[in-house]
Parts: sequence; structure tokens; C-alpha cells
Amino acid sequence: MAEEYKIDVIKTENSKLKSTSFDNLPFGKVFTDHMLVADYANGKWEKVQILPYGPITLDPAATVFHYGQEIFEGIKAFHNQDGNDYIFRPDKNWERFNKSAVGLCMPEVPEEIFIGGLKKLIEVDRGWIPTAPEHSLYIRPFMIASQAFLGVHPAKEYKFIIILSPSGPYFGKPAAIRIERHFTRSAKGGVGYSKNGGNYAASLKAVEQAEKDGYDQVLWTAPNEHKYIQEVGAMNVMFIIDNVAVTPELDGTILNGVTRNSVITVLKDLGYSVEERPISIDELAEAHKAGKLTEAFGTGTAAVISPIGKLELSEGNIINFDVEKFEIAKKIKATLDDIRLGRVVDTHNWLVKI
Repeated sequence: MAEEYKIDVIKTENSKLKSTSFDNLPFGKVFTDHMLVADYANGKWEKVQILPYGPITLDPAATVFHYGQEIFEGIKAFHNQDGNDYIFRPDKNWERFNKSAVGLCMPEVPEEIFIGGLKKLIEVDRGWIPTAPEHSLYIRPFMIASQAFLGVHPAKEYKFIIILSPSGPYFGKPAAIRIERHFTRSAKGGVGYSKNGGNYAASLKAVEQAEKDGYDQVLWTAPNEHKYIQEVGAMNVMFIIDNVAVTPELDGTILNGVTRNSVITVLKDLGYSVEERPISIDELAEAHKAGKLTEAFGTGTAAVISPIGKLELSEGNIINFDVEKFEIAKKIKATLDDIRLGRVVDTHNWLVKI
């Protein structure tokens, strides 16, 4: 029998809601009034609380600061046209979160805390869900090792926390992407499949250099040869080649994106063929030269569907896409919007009502 977890709620006396402008919300910079915090100690989860949003206290020797035991997820909640609020596929994020936990020797989080706590937290801060087009309540569950010691082995104490952020679009315009041929994000046998802080910290230098050259992100390639593409730092990537959707396979080096999975399902529903397989830079160059590479876009919780307007294959070899002519990417986005906003029947049961 699953253990029952009581979630205590302590509400803030100073809500920021009325003083927060929902016009032109930036992504990930505004946070709601409350957060969920749960502690893991002595082999079990305990003290699950919803508290006023604010700083947390950690010992300077907490393992997260020294050995990087940290994982996170990204989920979205929307205000539906039926007047209700829904979370999009949180069960998939819970599954992936626990897979990340196992990979980093961290305790799994029970569904009652992850999904149940998430729903209760949003109930408390329901008024923070934006209603403007392309806006949503971004949900960030994360777990950190909190035990204080120095030594390279798994901690025995952890904190699981969920914070909420009303946000606008991640990319406000078509993305400019450069294929990365020097730095490496992940390799087989590593933890590239998980959302852990180390993966993202290791990506910052390459992205910083790309931004100086006028690009938004880099498209990572497999190490050693840097011949086959992996994913963009903030999203999975897809290409339309000869009317077929092609995306890198899940080989353990890239994230098993929930939006990626949803897009593949929608593509098949719409009658398109999808290929999950290795994609080389040479293949992209040859497809573009033959006029067969017609669309390129990213998929992710934050970005949803992000058209790629500029793709640098190598120095001096740049593809400029006319995103206004993207047909398949527009169909996918429209279909996903229709599902999450309740304009069509959710036949896949992706929406979880709050």
C-alpha cells in the first residue's frame, strides 16, 4: 500500500500577486507566492510542506555544492478555454525525474509528493496562471543533496522543492543556432539523458561564445568526430527532410523530451512519417543542397515549438530558413495548442485537471 503523505500549507501574509504585472512576462524571472518543500532523511520522505516562497538554508558543506547531486524538471500548466486549469503530462516528467534520480544515486520521489504536491501547490497559487496567448505557468521541480559532508559518495539527505513561474515565450523570434564542433555536452555511458545541473553548467561556455557571434544556442554533436548531431541546449531538434520528420534517436546522450514525445505522436496522428535515427551534418548539408531540407525546429517544455531561422553547419556554411513557409511545424504547434486549450478532444489523456 502506498504511503500517505500529509501536506501542510502555510500561506504567505504578503502576496505579490496584485503588484505583479502580467504584461510582457519574461521567461523564468517572476515567481509565485509559495513553494513546496519535502525532506528526505533516515531512508524516507517526511515533512512535506507548502511554504511562502523564499530562501532555503543549507550547510556550506551540503553535498550539492561540492559534488553536484542535483536534478530538475520543467512542466507547464495552462488556463483552458473551458475555464479550468490543467497540467500537461506531469506523469511523464515524474517518470523522467525518477530516472534521473536513479542515475545520480538519489532517492526516487513518490507520486503522492511529486504529482499530488504539484497539484496542491498550483491550487494554492492558481491566480498566478497567465491567460495571455503563448503564456503559461512554468513549473520547476528539483532535488538537491542537503547532507553536510566532504567525500565523493552519495548523500543520505535531500530536499525536493517545487517552484512556480508565470512566463511568456522562451524564444520571442526564430532561433539562430550554431552546430558545435569543439565542445562536448554528453557521451554514451554518461548522464546526458537526465536533467541535471552538471549537463547545463558544462554547456555554458559554448553558448556564451555562440552568443557573442550572434547565435541563440548551439546544436551539440557527438564527441570525438563531432559528426552526428544530438540536441540543442534548451530543446530537442527535428528536421523535415523530403516531407519526413527526422530527429536524433534516444541513445542515452540526449533528453527524452516530453514535448519531443508529444510531437512525434502528433506527427503520426497527422499522417507524417517519423524517423528516430542518427543524423550527420553531411546529411543536412546534402539535403539542403538538394532542396529537401525544408524545416528545422526545436521541441521542449520551455520552447514548445521553436522554429530555427538560421543554422550554421560550419564556418561560412549557413542555412537561412524562411520560417513563414514552415507548414509542418505550424500544424504541430496548432494541434498542441488546440489540445492544451481544449479546442479539440484530448484523445491521449495528456491533460491533468487541477
